[in-house]
Amino acid sequence: MDDSASLFALADRMLWVTALVAAPVLLASLAVGLVIGIVQAATSVSEQTLTFVPKLVIIALVLVVLGASMMGLIADFTTDIFDEIGRLGQ
Repeated sequence: MDDSASLFALADRMLWVTALVAAPVLLASLAVGLVIGIVQAATSVSEQTLTFVPKLVIIALVLVVLGASMMGLIADFTTDIFDEIGRLGQ
């Protein structure tokens, strides 16, 4: 019973880590897309490729600024998973 509870706890933590890692990139991309969409609607410019370059730049900037903390979260979680696998194997 304890093993299944710890696996469910790891699954719950996995979802939180995934959300924390993906959220900054997705929110930045969403904000840039929304701003460019409003500008396109206001100016009647319907160029499809106009949103690509600003989104790419913002995503790269977010990854440069927050990439180390994202990798830290993933590394901590990976360490915890291997520790749990070792504990369950005994």
